[in-house]
Amino acid sequence: MDCRHACGKSCSKDQCGACCGGGCRSQITITPVEYALLQQFAITPFLPVAASWNLKTPIYLEETAYQPEEYSDALTTLSLKGLIRIDYDIPLTNFNYHTYKSYPMHGSMALTGTGQEIVEQIEIQDVQ
Repeated sequence: MDCRHACGKSCSKDQCGACCGGGCRSQITITPVEYALLQQFAITPFLPVAASWNLKTPIYLEETAYQPEEYSDALTTLSLKGLIRIDYDIPLTNFNYHTYKSYPMHGSMALTGTGQEIVEQIEIQDVQ
């Protein structure tokens, strides 16, 4: 897999930052709702998620700062960016999915290794 970085260089490695001697990083744009979700993952490593049988839209109802559709879109995008993993077949233990009762699939989601790195970078930048 060819990896192209913000500096314009490419290499045969598939991890961002592996080329260019760490001197450049691929740019990841984070929207405000994605940022809010990443902050939630920094506090709580596993969050609940639900879906209909068609699995087209992740449902997250724990926060109300944004509309459910905005959370769904952001979760889909974070997953596509490789920052979170959504597992509809691994529900949270001892979590009451009552709020999600109208959705037949109950699962969990968590940061990936790359997502954890991004959260750490955000935390460092917020401190500075």
